[in-house]
Amino acid sequence: MQLTLGPNLYFWPRQQVLDFYADVASWPVADVYLGEVVCSRRHEVKTADWLALGTDLAQAGKRVIYSTQALLESASDLMGLKRLVEAGGLIEVNDLGAVEIARKAGVRFVAGATLNIYNGPALDWFAAQGATRWVPPLEASRETVAAILAEKTCTIDTEVFAHGHLPLAFSARCFAARHYNLKKDDCQFKCLEHPDGMLVDTREGQHFLRINGIQTQSAACHSLYDDLPQLAAAGIGYLRISPQATHCRAVVDAFAARLANASASTDLAALHPQGLVNGYWHGKAGIATQVS
Repeated sequence: MQLTLGPNLYFWPRQQVLDFYADVASWPVADVYLGEVVCSRRHEVKTADWLALGTDLAQAGKRVIYSTQALLESASDLMGLKRLVEAGGLIEVNDLGAVEIARKAGVRFVAGATLNIYNGPALDWFAAQGATRWVPPLEASRETVAAILAEKTCTIDTEVFAHGHLPLAFSARCFAARHYNLKKDDCQFKCLEHPDGMLVDTREGQHFLRINGIQTQSAACHSLYDDLPQLAAAGIGYLRISPQATHCRAVVDAFAARLANASASTDLAALHPQGLVNGYWHGKAGIATQVS
């Protein structure tokens, strides 16, 4: 199995983004996903910047994959998508409409989790359109993934979301703007104040969700660190680690050490005060934690 670094789902200042990926060049990850997936109003880093970062990371030996938005809402969103497709190379498609654009351009792609592939024939269809890798839906259990892989007839790689706050849903409404009683088109870029999203608690005070603009995430961090032997046995080829504002390098190093059968000195639970969960992978509620 190889490690990948997923697209940054949060809104960070431009210099923080540039510094982060300059550091990523030396990390033990095979693939790096670049691009804005969540919100088209996040213009700190523009398409040209992502492409320039991709060039730098490719020169450092990383395979670069450009991620597309999960919710395309305007002509400008479509233009940004086409620029990524025209740049060549591999892209991650997160919207069904983008599949047709990639297919017509003859561009191979990763079928992202938001495409919601739940059976073998569907996976075969995406492979016929040009998918060379797929990411199962984030709520899919190991049994569900195994059943899809057993049912498919195509040859395709599998990548699972192995560590990070789960992107649970997208909406045309911006929850961050709503929290501050602002309109979506005049959000004052409040997401910049929450580099790892904004925690939402239940009335009982339990951390429940995480607001990230138009995206809703899990409050706790989903992690399959303790499930790596199962993942290897299931034929999973790639493990995705989702960027976070703090301790991301430590997380990557811990996974890399585990894959190399070395002892990791990092206590992942200590780095995530909202806890670690893995319920979905075990067929339980996502907020649950099960020790393999």
